Amino acid sequence: MQVTLRPFSLPLVRPLSTSSARIDRRDGVLVVVDADGERGVGEATPLSGWTEGLPACTKALERARDSLGSVDADDVERTLATLVTTPAARHGLHLALADLAARQAGRPLYRHLGGEDAVESVAANATVGDGEVAETVGAARRAVEAGFSCLKVNVGARPLPEDVERLSAVREAVGPDVRLRADANGAWDRQTARRAFDALADIGVEYVEQPLPSGDLSGHADLRGGPVGVAVDETLANGRRDPLEVVEAGAADVLVLKPMALGGLDRARAAATTASEADLGAVVTTTVDGVVARAGAVHLAASLDAGTPMGLATADRLAEDLAPDPAPVVDGGVRVPQSPGHGVEGWSP
Repeated sequence: MQVTLRPFSLPLVRPLSTSSARIDRRDGVLVVVDADGERGVGEATPLSGWTEGLPACTKALERARDSLGSVDADDVERTLATLVTTPAARHGLHLALADLAARQAGRPLYRHLGGEDAVESVAANATVGDGEVAETVGAARRAVEAGFSCLKVNVGARPLPEDVERLSAVREAVGPDVRLRADANGAWDRQTARRAFDALADIGVEYVEQPLPSGDLSGHADLRGGPVGVAVDETLANGRRDPLEVVEAGAADVLVLKPMALGGLDRARAAATTASEADLGAVVTTTVDGVVARAGAVHLAASLDAGTPMGLATADRLAEDLAPDPAPVVDGGVRVPQSPGHGVEGWSP
C-alpha cells in the first residue's frame, strides 16, 4: 500500500470566525492511498479550536505514510490506532481507507459504513447568519424559497432581546411549518440561557446548539426538559468530552457530530449510535471542509437518518474547491453519490 500526501489551500468566500481565530482560507492535506490497483482519497482539513493545527496534522500523516507500507490495508482499526491519534489527521486517513475499501467492494461509501437502505438524498438545514432583523429575515426567506424546510439561525453575538426579535421575525416570515434551530456557539451564561429558552419556546425553536461554554455539562443538563432542546457541538470537539460522557451526564437532547473534529467517520457513526441508544438525536455537520470531506459527511448522514436535516450545505462558503461536487444541494436536500466510494472524482491539489 502506498500513501501520498498532497497539501492544498482553499480560499473562503468570506472570513470564518471560530472561538480562537478568524480565517480566510481552509488549508489541509489530501491523503491518497493506492493498493491493489485501486485508489482511495481522504481529506484532513484542521480547524483552529476544533482539531489539531496544520503542522501537527501534517506530521502525523507523514509518520503514517512512512509506516503504512508494511501494514495490511484491511486492518483499518489497528492501523489508525497505531499510527494516528490527532483528529483531523485520523479523519483524513480513515476516509481514504474507507473510500478505498468501498471502491474495492463496488459499493457507495454509505453502504460500506453500514447503511442498509438505498438513499438518494439527505435533508439539510440552511444556516442564517447573525445580521440585523431585516437581513436575517431576507436570508431565511431566500433559504425557504430554495427548498429548505429547516433553518439554523446564529445567535449569541447580540443582546438576547435582539436575538429573540430576530427569531420571532423569522418565524413570522416563514410560517409555522419550517423547522427553526438556533446556534449560540457557547456565548451565553446560565442565566441568559434560561431566559433564552423561555422566550424561544413561544417561537417554536426546535433546539439551541451549544447554549453554554463547552465544559459546562451540568449547566446544559439543567436546561433540558422543556420544549426547546439542547444540542452540543463544541463540547465534543477535539476530544474535549467523549459522547458517552455527555450522554451519561444527561447534557444533551442532540449530539452535533463533525467527523473532522471527532477523528473520522467511524467515530462519528459510533457517537450517533450512542445517541440513538439513549433516544437522543444526532446531526452530522462539517467544519467547512473541501469536497472530499463533505462527501464523506454526506455518506455518513445517509448511513444514519436521511430524514433528519443535517448541517451539510456548506459548499457555498468556499470560493474554490478540490473537485466537482458529487453531492450538490438540490431543493433543500443533498444528493448522495451512488458510485463506488465517496464519489469524488477529478480532484486536484
